[in-house]
Amino acid sequence: MIIRNYASKHSVYWLFRTSVGIAALSFPQMLLAQTQNDNEPILSDEEFESEIPELDPSDKTPLETIEEWEQQQQDNDRTEQEREDTEPQLPAFEDRDPNELLPDPPVNDPELDEPLPSITDFDAEPPPQPTEAAEDEAASLRYSYRLEGLDGDGVEAEDDRAALRSVKDRFDGLSALAEGDGKAANAAMVAARLREDQQLLIDLLQSEGFYDAATRAATEEKGDEAKQLTAVLTAIPGPRYRLGIIDFDAPPVEPVNLITRNFIPKAGDPIVAEQILAAEANISVALPNYGYPFAKVGQRDILLDPDTQTGDYTLPVDTGPRSYFGKIITSGDKPVFGSEHIERLRRFKPGELYDARKLDDLRAALVSTGLLSTISVEAVNSDETAPDGTAYADLLVRQEAGPARTIAGSLGYATGQGFRAEASWTHRNLFPPEGALTLSAVAGTQEQALGVTFRRSNAGKRDRAAELSLAAQRSDLEAFRAESIRLAGRISRESTPIWQKRWTYSYGFELLGSRERELDVDTLGLVTDNYLIFALPGQLGYDRSNSLLDPTKGYRLNLRLSPEVSLGSGQQIYARTVAEAASYVPLMDNFVFASRLRVGSILGAKRANITPSRRYYGGGGGSVRGFGFQELGPRAEFANPDFDPNDPDEEDSPTLSQPIGGRSLVEASAEARYRFGSYGVVAFVDAGQVYTQSTPQFDDWRFGVGIGGRFYTNFGPVRLDIATPINRRPGESRVSVYVSIGQAF
Repeated sequence: MIIRNYASKHSVYWLFRTSVGIAALSFPQMLLAQTQNDNEPILSDEEFESEIPELDPSDKTPLETIEEWEQQQQDNDRTEQEREDTEPQLPAFEDRDPNELLPDPPVNDPELDEPLPSITDFDAEPPPQPTEAAEDEAASLRYSYRLEGLDGDGVEAEDDRAALRSVKDRFDGLSALAEGDGKAANAAMVAARLREDQQLLIDLLQSEGFYDAATRAATEEKGDEAKQLTAVLTAIPGPRYRLGIIDFDAPPVEPVNLITRNFIPKAGDPIVAEQILAAEANISVALPNYGYPFAKVGQRDILLDPDTQTGDYTLPVDTGPRSYFGKIITSGDKPVFGSEHIERLRRFKPGELYDARKLDDLRAALVSTGLLSTISVEAVNSDETAPDGTAYADLLVRQEAGPARTIAGSLGYATGQGFRAEASWTHRNLFPPEGALTLSAVAGTQEQALGVTFRRSNAGKRDRAAELSLAAQRSDLEAFRAESIRLAGRISRESTPIWQKRWTYSYGFELLGSRERELDVDTLGLVTDNYLIFALPGQLGYDRSNSLLDPTKGYRLNLRLSPEVSLGSGQQIYARTVAEAASYVPLMDNFVFASRLRVGSILGAKRANITPSRRYYGGGGGSVRGFGFQELGPRAEFANPDFDPNDPDEEDSPTLSQPIGGRSLVEASAEARYRFGSYGVVAFVDAGQVYTQSTPQFDDWRFGVGIGGRFYTNFGPVRLDIATPINRRPGESRVSVYVSIGQAF
């Protein structure tokens, strides 16, 4: 900030400007510049007269004559020559006695006759680093500091007193004296820090509108042996300046109050630097949002009047032409998308009024494709104009291709399900534009799978994806064993960590051929059947949460419906439905209460006629924690074939139980989440039950309680949950452990 003074006989005006491009010539530089033209005088008569100092009118002594002045100069020269003649003269160097030029030789020192030590014996170790104790000894001076004059005594306005308190708080965080921690090598160092803090205090006071502020600095020394100093800094704030006339040097805009309504400070408000800068930034943002892509905010002028303690504010604004959206132009050495595909991603049409927010939206859509290493979207002038005379602003999209291939993996563990590792390889643009091919594999304690997926993002329109997948899977679970082949296709609109959407949906088909083995409830023997299932699954979601992987406020609603036809155990037609709701309530900073309710039902078929892998099961990290995977719900009791009643050391039970699945389920969860830095702790209660009826009974609830830890990364939290069931029954796990990425819900 540059302060300019304008002085008159009766008042002083201060004008500050944030420009740094002001330069000045000194008086000798001015003379040198004048000599460039020999035909012109070096100085005009007026400039020459202005540089001659005025004589003291009270001095009545007459000036000496020129003859007297010349005689005085001769007397001075004669006196100087006589002084040089009387000084003793040293002989010339070549005439001196050599013995007089050298000191007496030193007495013989026996150590000088000793040979130098061997280089191998030379100690080349660097000197030890100074210890904390040595540093404390070096900083032998202890000091403290005191800040006075910011208590607001004598200040009437409450906002002025609050401003002074704010200055004090900010000063304590930036002070050089405070940073020195009360230690210094000497008093000069304390004085240097005190001078630095003086300037800091002046800057802080002026930033709050106290432009006449002054400071006083002093040190107080104690007489004890500890060399204790106290640095005292006293602030003299002076009056606080307030805004006077507010004027914008700008052409007419539409709407007419577009600039004024976005400048929040009003006449009479204190001149606070942060508020002024924020208001100017607000204008810079508002103009491009309402049709002015090339708007520029100039340098402000504030003319301060010390008589009224007001400042008249002037801001030049170059709005540029009001513009409509024009065509899209692409550039780059390795462009990924052509103009046609980018036009598919935009949420505006040519001819609409320019809006920078829609430009940001297009930029985010391009980033979310994951195919670009660099991307920029900016408005450029167009040679075309609309019929009404409004200019067009074309959009220049600069793009560079990024790595199209991705290798990803995940690892998890859950009680009752064991370890599960998943890896995938993806080429995200094998079939341009945005046609991806993914190969995936799953290796787990109870599950193994191989799959291939083709997916086209932004298929036909923005945010719509088309997907076709083929997978072979083997599952060896407690409830059933299955080997299956699955062919599926769907159209979807889904949220991603980069682009979270309020409304999501999916619909498609699924063809499943499966060979499954389960326990026959009637015969208590294992039976194997082949199944062929055709399904039309669909999903609709509404998300008002603030994060996909770590929500802290808002809610989510989701509904899934899958009409299915099953060939196996007779032809069956049924529908699988699941409704789910989740809520996130921030109770205080870093403390969130989260809750979830899920209800599911299968309508139209008996439990025994439904393919085992299509029934509902409960328990696990994504269901009711405290129970192992598929551990919750109806079970069938049967004799243990390995039980030997004659063995005295036999610990096995004479009977075993196996989950058989159900036609309806109810699950509920409540979590208290507390985060501190990159870590967090969670306490939770889960409840639920699976029923053989198609209508949830909401009785015989089972509960699990536990605690968890969270480690927050840039892609989401990594969670570790430990839970135990309440009123544990025989065969149920005492403790269940779950490790995965993302919150439980």
